[in-house]
Amino acid sequence: MNLSILIPVFNEAETIKSVISGLQNELLNLNLTNYEILVINDCSTDATAEILKTIENIKIITQPYNKGYGAALKTGAKQAVYDWLMFYDADGQHKPEYLKDFLPYTQNFDLVSGERIGYKGPWIRQPGKRFINWLVKYLFKIKINDVNCGFRLVKKHEFLRFSHLFPDGFSISTTTVFAFLKEKLNIKFVPLTINKRAGGKSMVKPRQAFVYLMLIFRLVMLFSPLRIFLPVSGFLFGVGLIYLIYDLTMVNISEGTIFILITSILIFLFGLIADQIAALRREISLKN
Repeated sequence: MNLSILIPVFNEAETIKSVISGLQNELLNLNLTNYEILVINDCSTDATAEILKTIENIKIITQPYNKGYGAALKTGAKQAVYDWLMFYDADGQHKPEYLKDFLPYTQNFDLVSGERIGYKGPWIRQPGKRFINWLVKYLFKIKINDVNCGFRLVKKHEFLRFSHLFPDGFSISTTTVFAFLKEKLNIKFVPLTINKRAGGKSMVKPRQAFVYLMLIFRLVMLFSPLRIFLPVSGFLFGVGLIYLIYDLTMVNISEGTIFILITSILIFLFGLIADQIAALRREISLKN
């Protein structure tokens, strides 16, 4: 199998050497020879850059400034040589031995992602994660327990054709799953456990709650806006219709009733426009 391994790095001096060493040992155990390891240094400010220079058999890509996790993956994907991309974090959480569980599914799936068992993550993200999991079930009629695990295999050409949709931050993992589901591509989730985070600093801050809310709104507007606009429009139209019937019995149609009915129609029309814009944005990838 041909494999390009992408490891985004930002201030992971404590772990990066052991992470790459463990990964290389596992690749050797699996007798994989056609692979490359691309380490994307996202403008680290610690000793990460110096440590990377001492590691053999890797390709170092240095970002000119800190662009974010998603941007690092997109940069690496564009420079990757092989047909399959492997995303792997540099903080020591991922266990390379799970790679052997991923490989058999590459024959029939376009994306093979880890599904973390027993992992909850920072408390600030929990409401957003639960809502996103519900959103996946609502929009795509499928239940997924973990949409943003960073350990995954993905077909390079499928990832790149949607790259214009992907954000530069950590939410690229979630957005990738949504894009693949929307285009009816095959996704497989493989259960795994992770190590406790060892290196670097967590990027999670209180403002992540707002970031997750914006992510949810963005995902809805990008992939299935009508699934939100139609229920809201239908509810308001139903309420307006009830008021209209009542007003007719009183021989006096109120301004409030007219306002509710017009609002429901406008929301429906906005939903149609949003759906067409979202479809056009997604079709850009299909023409490239």
